[in-house]
Amino acid sequence: MDEPRTEWDDFLRDAAGEGPRQAGAGGPRGVPDLSPLIAIFEALRRAIPHELQEQFNALQRELLLTLRALIDWYLDRLDKPELTPQVEDIPIE
Repeated sequence: MDEPRTEWDDFLRDAAGEGPRQAGAGGPRGVPDLSPLIAIFEALRRAIPHELQEQFNALQRELLLTLRALIDWYLDRLDKPELTPQVEDIPIE
């Protein structure tokens, strides 16, 4: 009897390039396609009046700096070894 496939199996097969791919798929499952998000920001940039362009640019800059800080924090967390508590046996008399 065949075991049911898991999402992890699908991800590994997609990452190896073995599974069927949909047209326009950017990468393996689990890797987000950011092109719709970029398209939304581009449409917003075009729709905003000229007087607010500078504020919108500052908003985008702050958003990207926040995203970069989150990525840096996560990478630092991955690089550090897991802290294990120091345990000392204390004899009881």
